[in-house]
Amino acid sequence: MAMTMTLGSMLIAAAAVVGLCSVAPAASAREEPLQPQIVGGWKPIKNVNDPHVQEIGRWAVSEHIKTANDGLGFGRVVSGEEQIVAGKNYRLRIQATKVGGQKAMYRAVVYEQLTNTRQLLSFDPAN
Repeated sequence: MAMTMTLGSMLIAAAAVVGLCSVAPAASAREEPLQPQIVGGWKPIKNVNDPHVQEIGRWAVSEHIKTANDGLGFGRVVSGEEQIVAGKNYRLRIQATKVGGQKAMYRAVVYEQLTNTRQLLSFDPAN
């Protein structure tokens, strides 16, 4: 027994499928609403005290020391931004200590791949 559908019933069926696909679950009042993140856009790091962010800053200073050999000591990341790419770019403002004990601010840009492989893109004094 062959089943035939009219054009109208096919359109209704298609609309129902599209409607099912486009319904998103509602967030509860206690959940933070999902924020779309634009790939390639910089956004402020909400919690620079996050251990991972501090570790990236510490790593950036240690990588800088390998080439500059200036004895700079990591203090802490004081602010920063992140950018989603194939991994993440971090643009950090880092407080560090010079050999004589003087504190100074630096800007570092670090690329971190999804495999946690890192690359120091820049490290400069922040004036």
